[in-house]
Formats: sequence, structure tokens, C-alpha cells
Amino acid sequence: MDKSKFAFKKSNYILLAIGVAAIILGFILMAGPGSTETHFEPDIFSFRRIKLAPAICFIGFISVIFAIMYKPKKK
Repeated sequence: MDKSKFAFKKSNYILLAIGVAAIILGFILMAGPGSTETHFEPDIFSFRRIKLAPAICFIGFISVIFAIMYKPKKK
């Protein structure tokens, strides 16, 4: 099998995996209990769920785009 016909190299897959892991981590950080009709949960407005998790997801999406566009230098 000729490896020169593949669109991605090993470094692209590593960067892609890091980006997907960051996106998954961001969605995990966003998860938590929600408010109901009888009980208000103030944790829905925490720093982790409002600022940190979306920032990590955004970084993950940017790194996935970078991994797709990145072209390794030829030897």
C-alpha cells in the first residue's frame, strides 16, 4: 500500500485526536444538574459551565480545523 496516497499523515491524526478530546472534555464540563420547576440550581451560572467549558470546546474545534488544514513538511 502506497502511503503517499493518504490525505493525512500521522501528525494530522494526532492533532485531530487532541481536538476531539478537547471538545469531549468541554461538553463534559458543561454537564451538570439543571433547574426544575420547583428547585432553582444556581450552578447553571457557574464559571465552569458558562466560560470555561465553551472556551475549551472552541479551542477543540479550532484545533480540529487546524489538524485538517495542516500539511506536514516533506522530508
